Amino acid sequence: MSTISQWRLRAAFAQRLSGMYGHEVPAYTTLVDVSHEVNADVLRARGADAERLGSIGRVTAERHGAIRVGTPRELAQVARIFGALGMHPVGFYDLREAAASAVPVVSTAFRPVDGEELARNPFRVFTSLLTPADPRFFDPGLRARLETFLAARELFPPELLTLADRAEAERGLPPDDAERFLRLAVRSFELSPEPVDRAWYRTLERVSAVAADIGGVRSTHINHLTPRVLDIDDLYRRMTDRGVEMIDTIQGPPAWRGPDVLLRQTSFRALAEPRAMRAEDGSVVSGALRVRFGEVEARGIALTRTGRARYDELLARVDEQAARQPAAARDDVARTVWERHMPGSEEQLAAEGLAYFTYRLADCRPRDGAAPPAGVAELLRQGWTVAEPVVYEDFLPRSAAGIFQSNLSGAGTRDHDRQGTAYDADWLSGAIGREVLDPFTLYEQQQNRSLAHVARALGLTDPPR
Repeated sequence: MSTISQWRLRAAFAQRLSGMYGHEVPAYTTLVDVSHEVNADVLRARGADAERLGSIGRVTAERHGAIRVGTPRELAQVARIFGALGMHPVGFYDLREAAASAVPVVSTAFRPVDGEELARNPFRVFTSLLTPADPRFFDPGLRARLETFLAARELFPPELLTLADRAEAERGLPPDDAERFLRLAVRSFELSPEPVDRAWYRTLERVSAVAADIGGVRSTHINHLTPRVLDIDDLYRRMTDRGVEMIDTIQGPPAWRGPDVLLRQTSFRALAEPRAMRAEDGSVVSGALRVRFGEVEARGIALTRTGRARYDELLARVDEQAARQPAAARDDVARTVWERHMPGSEEQLAAEGLAYFTYRLADCRPRDGAAPPAGVAELLRQGWTVAEPVVYEDFLPRSAAGIFQSNLSGAGTRDHDRQGTAYDADWLSGAIGREVLDPFTLYEQQQNRSLAHVARALGLTDPPR
């Protein structure tokens, strides 16, 4: 019997999830359509350069989703479902510290990690876990009520989890089982028609709209879905021209003349969606909640730890200078800072060890019998090797929090006088029951494999540094 492989399951799940979300949130379909228009125009204008960070086929198919869960048990179940799709937890993000508003969650992202798997389908799901134990957000009474509520619900049917475990163990499923798995998985992330307890939801909403979205309902749902675009500034303009209300900014690095790095994100504002609400007297009434939106992203080059430190330093400079120049547009301030302090070419990023690249021998490398140099920078400068940028596959906590914050119904509350509960990647690994991988390590391994291949081809004793 034929088997549907994990990457095909992943591609089918992403496609079906996109169709479902477009049906539930029609503005998302508009976002996808405009993304396709922009990508086609960029490809016509820039040719092969437009595909330097991924083929147009990959970029067009690419999506990331976002979901929110309430307990470590629920997160572990999510890990089993995404494990069936060949997706692993990568990165730890503490959004509690990254936003001015109350966003009481820590997060990871489930995604493929192998280069071939990413090229086939790079679907990712940014997954946030509520932190009821953090006393800055939840007093002991509310924490107890919230944990009791969360413990009583079941987000995923046992059949789905059984099929997920089988798919992960066997690296795929037979066609009939694959179809059943996909149907159950997509259904688990649909918006539930079950009435929302209005009083309970409002109690949590006073703390945080994100907390209410997670712990105020008996189900979970896809919170947003994100296509990838080659020119996010053009997309922002086109969406606005179509009358779609966008958030105020594009999160992440500024638009500038140098290489695209890391990740830029924006979204249309969360829409008021009709929801059935259960009133205090038990009656069901019509209501509306604003929790879901459509996000779009533009991906750049993955930065090394040193490069990421430079990025964080530049963000701090922008914050400082923007505070001193309240009349200046923040984007203009950021662009000026970037052009002064960030290398303006891929070659400089590689030479200074600020970004990750894969390396291969140049077709027209020196043939005069000279010995190749031992360093990466000289191999590039002298034409021995060619550097191909590594796409940034992950997320930025400040940007993620900024997107969440821009779509919240209110700022919520946080007691700054209390000490927050500590969470880190090791804690999250224990909660999930599988290791949360370090994204820097993954990129470094990818780069090092290519350098080892170059060293062997050139007869070098050690890989170039």
